[in-house]
Amino acid sequence: MATPAPRVSFVSLGCPKALVDSERIITRLRAEGYEIARKHDGADLVVVNTCGFLDSARDESLQAIGAAMSENGKVIVTGCLGAEPEAIREKHPGVLAITGPQAYESVMAAVHEAAPPAHDPFIDLLPPQGIKLTPRHYAYLKISEGCNHRCTFCIIPALRGDLVSRPAADVLREAERLAKAGVKELLVVSQDTSAYGVDIRYEASKWQDREVRAKFYDLTRELGDLGIWVRLHYVYPYPHVDEVIPLMAEGKVLPYLDIPFQHASPTVLRNMRRPAHGDKTLDRIRRWREICPDLAIRSTFIVGFPGETDEDFEMLLDWIEEAKIDRAGCFKFEPVRGAQANDLGLPPVPAEVMESRWHRFMAKQQKVSAAIQKKKVGKRLQVIIDEANGLHGKGRTKYDAPEIDGSVHLQSRRPLRVGDIVTAKVDSSDAYDLYATVV
Repeated sequence: MATPAPRVSFVSLGCPKALVDSERIITRLRAEGYEIARKHDGADLVVVNTCGFLDSARDESLQAIGAAMSENGKVIVTGCLGAEPEAIREKHPGVLAITGPQAYESVMAAVHEAAPPAHDPFIDLLPPQGIKLTPRHYAYLKISEGCNHRCTFCIIPALRGDLVSRPAADVLREAERLAKAGVKELLVVSQDTSAYGVDIRYEASKWQDREVRAKFYDLTRELGDLGIWVRLHYVYPYPHVDEVIPLMAEGKVLPYLDIPFQHASPTVLRNMRRPAHGDKTLDRIRRWREICPDLAIRSTFIVGFPGETDEDFEMLLDWIEEAKIDRAGCFKFEPVRGAQANDLGLPPVPAEVMESRWHRFMAKQQKVSAAIQKKKVGKRLQVIIDEANGLHGKGRTKYDAPEIDGSVHLQSRRPLRVGDIVTAKVDSSDAYDLYATVV
């Protein structure tokens, strides 16, 4: 009688980069015959992929570990918080093993020790695209690890190290496998997507019948030839980003950039040690929209950074209105343990002032977003369907990424299917969503 396959329950926390790490670990587990359990109770062990960026994320990770210990008792911890094993051991001394981010081999070694595989990995089958935690029609494509920047509010380089780019051919092979498996949308992610390849001096690798450089433009152009939606995330506004805008105007890749501006005040940006300047960036955005008028820009911003004055904040409000940022997330500053921002000697912004600024920012951005959305009424747009219920569904246009941006609420004369890309006429809008009829 065959030995039953060990069952592993998995918890994935944090950003899309961590989600890709989870997908890779789960792919390895399935390749070696492990089953993925839906519940901790009854599984042979639990793997928790943690986030440690903010104190709130640390708390969520520690709670997830505690829940796994309570429900199962055999827990392996990996991810960003794993870079601080003492913090985990202090709260949960009974965990089996702790590894840092991207430590796939260490995670698998710990799993093997706790629950040895019971199969022959050479004959067990696995989908060519690996195991994905996203719906079948879209997938994240991580092109590099780590970051070379030293932003004062961020500890990602301490957790994940400096930039390490994947060879272009490796990225393209993965992208091709995903496309062949039915993925309709690739979301390109890394900590600094536009710095791709700088660490390996843009070294070329052989892809099909040609050499492709590990460079932002070259990789984007090749991905655009796959014939599916390609969406670019975490792009710093370096001058060479200008090169990809014509690809968007030609329809090769989606006219969408996710750029973490974080602020607009030169003083705050300098204190954050950000590689950008508000006025220069506005000029760059204007040039981009001259080339690609329907370019959508989403971003994230921080209010209440130490030393931020009323003048700095007003400058930020004016900037997002002038830049016409389509989508924006706003975070109240949190002093992250180990971040340089804690030691700059700048006066903290009072909590009540920070709260007021956050509400004012969101109100301003809502007006900007509502005006942009209203201009889409009456237009026919392509929509990728994320949810379907007979003649009704919910999806996204090329201007919206899953989970973080707006939705299109659809009605149709024929049944809708998840993953299909349909044409819909926009009937109405609000600040974030569209309401449309499939034509």
